[in-house]
Amino acid sequence: MATTKRLEVLKTYKIYIGGQFPRTESGRTYIACSPKGEQLANVCLSSRKDFRDAVGSARGAFGAWSGRSAFNRGQILYRIAEMLEGRKAQFVDELIKQGSSKAIAENEVNLSIDRLIYYSGWCDKYQQVFSSVNPVASSHFNFSVLEPMGVIAAIAPQENSLIGLVSIMAPVIAGGNTCVILASQNKALCGVTFAEVLNSSDLPGGVVNILTGKVSELLPYFADHMDVNATCFCESDKSMQQSIKEKAALNLKRVVIYEFQKWMNEETQSPYFINDFQEVKTTWHPIENIGGGKAGY
Repeated sequence: MATTKRLEVLKTYKIYIGGQFPRTESGRTYIACSPKGEQLANVCLSSRKDFRDAVGSARGAFGAWSGRSAFNRGQILYRIAEMLEGRKAQFVDELIKQGSSKAIAENEVNLSIDRLIYYSGWCDKYQQVFSSVNPVASSHFNFSVLEPMGVIAAIAPQENSLIGLVSIMAPVIAGGNTCVILASQNKALCGVTFAEVLNSSDLPGGVVNILTGKVSELLPYFADHMDVNATCFCESDKSMQQSIKEKAALNLKRVVIYEFQKWMNEETQSPYFINDFQEVKTTWHPIENIGGGKAGY
């Protein structure tokens, strides 16, 4: 009796919202393919409703996450790196399926792990670098300190699957923000698998939310949602950049654009990436006049 060739069951990669893995509200999917045309997986085609749900989840998680100690945020980022290290072989395999050589794939995963550790170390240090005590003429102390912006909507670099997403996510959450990230459309596998790493780490649900889908469809929502505090865009498309700037002006949200970044280089990891998603708060405090003498420093 002749045997028929078995059809492989493709995994459905679901989105990640609020620490859960729902299917897209729209019910739409697309098939991720290798450069050779081999079908790899079913991937959710996220909708506007999915983005709204993700923003709501990020907003709900912001208060508790920004209120955690910087040291604890560093511990959690380090734990994410530990979990990624334990699943390194899976990520290397997915990168190879999406067109990378074995050497490049291994380098990308190792660099992603190292980058998480790099930002975990900066969690309790960037304030000392960027905050200041300011000289003033009156009898006051004047301090400038950093505070997280809030909810960051980021469109990850589309040319790579893992390192770009990690390079955007890590400084955002290291600084106490929460985020909604659109993973690479054509290389979505590692982005969604990375959500499984986040879910198995100590990261609270809602701090990072990962969507998959079309940049052209979701970009307007990332730019004009009224409960998003900043939009991050990592592509060089000038028309999309202009569209983001125009829509972001509706509620004065910040726009951060990274173009022509080589995310595999060490130059694309820096505490300045944390600083890009911080607001500066300046406070005044009167100098006490002790014992009736002249007030002074």
